[in-house]
Amino acid sequence: MILIADSGSTKTSWCLLKQGEEPLKFNSEGYNPYYVGADYIEQSVRASLPELVSATEINEVYFYGAGCSADKSPVVVEALKKVFVNAGIVEVESDLLAAAKSVLGDSEGFVGILGTGTNSCIYDGKKITDQVDSLGFILGDEGSGAYLGKSVLIAYVRGYMPADLKSKFDKEFNLSSAEIISKIYTEPLPNRFSATFSKFVGDNIDHLFIQQLVKKSFRDFFTNIVSYYPHFSKYSFNCVGSVAYTYLPYLEEVASEFNMSIGQIIRNPLSGLVKYHDRQCC
Repeated sequence: MILIADSGSTKTSWCLLKQGEEPLKFNSEGYNPYYVGADYIEQSVRASLPELVSATEINEVYFYGAGCSADKSPVVVEALKKVFVNAGIVEVESDLLAAAKSVLGDSEGFVGILGTGTNSCIYDGKKITDQVDSLGFILGDEGSGAYLGKSVLIAYVRGYMPADLKSKFDKEFNLSSAEIISKIYTEPLPNRFSATFSKFVGDNIDHLFIQQLVKKSFRDFFTNIVSYYPHFSKYSFNCVGSVAYTYLPYLEEVASEFNMSIGQIIRNPLSGLVKYHDRQCC
């Protein structure tokens, strides 16, 4: 049996492939090794497995995840090997490679991720050939859900959120400025906390202030990341992630400002990964 995972910082989508049976899909929390350790990942994965999934029967595990760089992927490998003790293959790759395989297949091009976090690369049809570091939640992640959430929090705490939106924010969250700052700076997983406020963006997307905030977030992404790829505008803009998918009209508007046409925009790359690994094993 083959187990495939696509993990963001917030959610992991899993799919179990067993010959002759329908794929079994389930979800767990996200596992970014920059924010959580091997013990945490191991315990969470064990607790998230459905009753129908026997960890000891898994032969191969292919995990694609946010934060799974060359220096951090061993953290995830260690955790998964403790859970799936009989798996002869446990491979951990970046979520960026997963996105590239899903939207570009064997073709060259640009691919981005706009979910809880941000990532992007140039892909040659087999491997990633160029990548501008997103720098993560604290220093970067422009265009992401966490970045959108952070922009909402900044507007609220600094006092320039319009009064009607502030009233909605107060009613929905009941958080003081001091509590917000404390959660960001003193509690674990501030990126997830920040990303929760991207829902507030979606719920109020008809408000001009929110629309401008979304477009500014995307402009920051293009200005600080995309435009640093040589000849970036010769590629179409392909992207995976809930933020790209949800705010596509605004993404299209900003991409056109940077002379990039929109290619494939999908919410989740798991289906493409399942097809890829299904072909490999059959």
